[in-house]
Amino acid sequence: MLTKMKSVATAIALAGAVSLTGLGVWAAEEGASPTALAKALAEAKLSLEQGLKASEREGRPISGKYEIEDGALQLSVYTMKGSNDFEEVIVDHKSGAVKKAEKITDADDLKEAKEQSQAMAKAKISLEKAVNGAAKANSGYRAVSVMPVLKAGKPIAEVTLMKGVEVKKVTEDLN
Repeated sequence: MLTKMKSVATAIALAGAVSLTGLGVWAAEEGASPTALAKALAEAKLSLEQGLKASEREGRPISGKYEIEDGALQLSVYTMKGSNDFEEVIVDHKSGAVKKAEKITDADDLKEAKEQSQAMAKAKISLEKAVNGAAKANSGYRAVSVMPVLKAGKPIAEVTLMKGVEVKKVTEDLN
């Protein structure tokens, strides 16, 4: 009996370590802990979908995310005009107004924007609709990021959702 209890305790500890590792990886990718982002999101009145819509005056949205930048919550949307003009648009997460739009010049950011634009070139639906679908299919969760990618030549949107500090990643077909 004691051996069985040790096995169960070991399995629970291992499962906990694996789930915490997953959160750590997510936090490193997003630049903040899920706890910090969840706390900051409480002040955001704008949904990710509304932020994508607000950025359209600067070009076609090709990705978007809530993030902690310099200790403050920020809604960042990459947009594209034409075939090679990319901007990072910062949308006010309370009012929906565009705070600033800057041409993307950093080599890594530019590479990401080009990859995202290739996926969106094949997409038949907008990121806004994809995020809306993911949010509706996951009641109680809030979309915090959307990144389009090509998988086997087909465009999909990788959507990150949060409910409190719980993080969930889902995919939506962009065809």
